[in-house]
Amino acid sequence: MSELTRLTITAAREGLAQGHFTATELTEAYLAAIEPAGDLNAYVLTTPEKALETAKASDARIAKGEAGPLEGIPLGIKDNYAVDGVRTTAGSNILKNFVPAYESTVTSQLWRDGAVFLGKLNQDEFAMGSSTESSAFGPTVNPWRRNGSEQPLVPGGSSGGSAAAVAAHIAAGAAGTDTGGSIRQPAAFTGTVGIKPTYGRCSRWGIIAYASSLDQAGPIARSVNDAALLLRSMAGHDPKDSTSADLAVPDYEVHCGSSVRGKRIGIPREYRVDGMSPEIAALWDKGADMLRDAGAEIVDISLPHTKYALPAYYIVALAEASSNLARYDGVRYGERVPGRDIVEMYEKTRAAGFGDEVRRRIMIGTYVLSAGYYDAYYLKAQKVRTLIKRDFENAFADGIDAVLAPATPSPAFGIGEKSGADPVEMYLQDVFTVTLNMAGLPGISVPAGLSSEGLPLGLQLIGRPFGEEGLFSLAQVIEEAAGRFDVTDRWWE
Repeated sequence: MSELTRLTITAAREGLAQGHFTATELTEAYLAAIEPAGDLNAYVLTTPEKALETAKASDARIAKGEAGPLEGIPLGIKDNYAVDGVRTTAGSNILKNFVPAYESTVTSQLWRDGAVFLGKLNQDEFAMGSSTESSAFGPTVNPWRRNGSEQPLVPGGSSGGSAAAVAAHIAAGAAGTDTGGSIRQPAAFTGTVGIKPTYGRCSRWGIIAYASSLDQAGPIARSVNDAALLLRSMAGHDPKDSTSADLAVPDYEVHCGSSVRGKRIGIPREYRVDGMSPEIAALWDKGADMLRDAGAEIVDISLPHTKYALPAYYIVALAEASSNLARYDGVRYGERVPGRDIVEMYEKTRAAGFGDEVRRRIMIGTYVLSAGYYDAYYLKAQKVRTLIKRDFENAFADGIDAVLAPATPSPAFGIGEKSGADPVEMYLQDVFTVTLNMAGLPGISVPAGLSSEGLPLGLQLIGRPFGEEGLFSLAQVIEEAAGRFDVTDRWWE
């Protein structure tokens, strides 16, 4: 691994400003690191020529004193963000040859601030999954391995390629999306930092939709400060997205070192679920001690409707997915399989284009929206969603500043371990993360320790609406107390 790819975004930005190396040299180091990392399957497409061209332009701006906040920083982008002129598939065969003629708002803001585009990163098909095993490009492999084992592990999902690339130092940072934990869970599995901002903080325009009322863009990075830098560029109001919040974006970086003394941190008793790993439970207690030692007050709280969150989430998310994915019919864009008539063309195109997990979710979503079942399932799930949101509102009204919880119920698991006959086993991976998406709240996953098998474990901090700056200050406390976690066995090189 090159010394340049060891640098955090924060350190790389400083090195570029001081002239210790150029953006071109930094980009070349990352491109060289990507080349031997094919076994990780983190990238589905690389853009070396575009990256070097952009890096050269960054060097010119740095020389003129016109550097942007992310000038010359090489990033990977999850493959559900539209990048103008670059194949964008959302990990699906139905879009395997789709090349958008437009740019997502979030990526346009990253390029505006000087970031360098390395390529598109692997993901679960249409962001539907918790392991990046449902991708049409094959599974991504976690850079981490259990002590003494060569068994390939999942990097989490659906932003598994983003998390794996950042953990393996083949991207300085990455853009992901989070519908039910798809940034925070892979961050926890790979020892990286991932934040899901408040719904509406980042524009969804130009991001291929899974569940429109739940999807939110966010960064994955190697440090809390790096995540703060990335989110500042990604966030902001967008008139093209009617759900985008017209609020000023704070300078998140300045909050990373701010004091947390006097902050009241809630520990929800309902999150102590059956089957939770004892190591996760112990880490949760340790995280509370870290915050207490920094001057925060730890308070037991109740979020009584938590137990209904997972089933309600899967009803809402799959109903919206059924609606959103109806547009993939082989008529206007994407793959088309000919048939005798238009109905057969629809059937053949969707059967060939969608993978098993996507088809399963479309069928469930269509069922819960159908006549006779809408009130029994979808309407009831939306009412539960309101109650979950109210639970958090009540906690914040009682003076709680943030909530501390596990990010995942276990460390990373093996490829194939949970993708068998029972999909519910995989869905249970989202038990700690879906509540935030249902309530539209911000949440950050930060690495806080290692399991007995040497795998990273993450904790999650949940904040008030548009209170991301408070989460960065709290996450910084955990990062400083626990340290950062880098992969030591670089077996893929």
